[in-house]
Amino acid sequence: MESSVLAFATDLLDEGPDRFFGNLADRAGVGGVSLASVYHEARDVFPHNPRRVVRYLEPGAAYFRPDPTVWRGRRLTPTASTAIGDRDPFAEAAREAGRRGMRLHAWTVFLHNDRLGFQHPDCAPANAFGDRHLTELCPAHPEVREYVRTLVAELGRYGVDAVRAESLHFHGLRHGYHHERYFEQLGPVAEALLGVCFCDHCRAAAAAAGVPADEVRDTVRTEVRRRLEDENAAAEPGRLDRLADGALAAYVDASAATVTSLAAEAAEVAEGLGMRLSFMDGGGPGSGWLSGIDLPALGKVVHQVETLGYATSAEAVREKVAAFALHGVRPQEMAVILRPMAEDCDGPADLAAKVAALRELGVPEVEFYHYGLMRLSSMDRIGTALHQLG
Repeated sequence: MESSVLAFATDLLDEGPDRFFGNLADRAGVGGVSLASVYHEARDVFPHNPRRVVRYLEPGAAYFRPDPTVWRGRRLTPTASTAIGDRDPFAEAAREAGRRGMRLHAWTVFLHNDRLGFQHPDCAPANAFGDRHLTELCPAHPEVREYVRTLVAELGRYGVDAVRAESLHFHGLRHGYHHERYFEQLGPVAEALLGVCFCDHCRAAAAAAGVPADEVRDTVRTEVRRRLEDENAAAEPGRLDRLADGALAAYVDASAATVTSLAAEAAEVAEGLGMRLSFMDGGGPGSGWLSGIDLPALGKVVHQVETLGYATSAEAVREKVAAFALHGVRPQEMAVILRPMAEDCDGPADLAAKVAALRELGVPEVEFYHYGLMRLSSMDRIGTALHQLG
């Protein structure tokens, strides 16, 4: 079973390659690292960082050095984080990983990009009222799709083994903006409907699939307004698959086809450069319909599906992974991320039991979250657990 730890480029820069990779190899005992190549805005606490405890991450920043000749003339371009200065963490990581015989993966947040969404609102998803969700990019937009393909190609020049594709799908209303405020209860139906994209490109894709896209949008507007105006209506249950006489369900299915085709394009670029593409589905089966995540279809076009095994017991991890098989994704086609920290794990034996459960299911790859956000004792826990399993 392959193993790696997810990390930020700033972890490598703050500690230096020797200490960073030394901890990965000697303390955690893993065979690789998934280094964030593009990441969203955040504020995090770093328990063992030698330079700072609290760090703010910039919106939609790249942690490699984009080739300006590749991006010339394009509106959607990655911007190198100011945190990396004139260095290239991916080049440094590639050299050190190669020297140590370790694998380097590019953990890439594609469409949750608060920088590019605000810079280019027309590339962001639009709800039924035309309001743009500026922390995201719409996977149906042609320039967004070009951005995704080009970004994958850029990562190929670093000798990356796999692209960990996070956020290669639509997102709901509550996703990733600080100080989000909802003083009235929206209710689950209104909240879900406000997350569906009705931009020109999504409506065109739905219409091409025979869906009355404009009628669906109008129905959604009316339903959301009704629920916003009346707290009793907001609390009413509702079947989204029956809204607009079932046309909303067909509209969402068309959105899923958009996500699947984009994932297929990204995987094709990756494969042409000798890389794998892992599609990250953090929520798992049954949670991604409105995000355009069609697991049976995605399983046929990407090299691997990755999910979060955040749970307090090995049995819960086992059940989550096994559920993917019911949706056309076998454990042998998966990678799973575990957390060794106290919230999920009470010691090395508990972590070892989870890894053992994944092995028994046939999962070929496990990752651990997250290098900079865990204590060194949690990193030692990984090493102990992997050593126990041999």
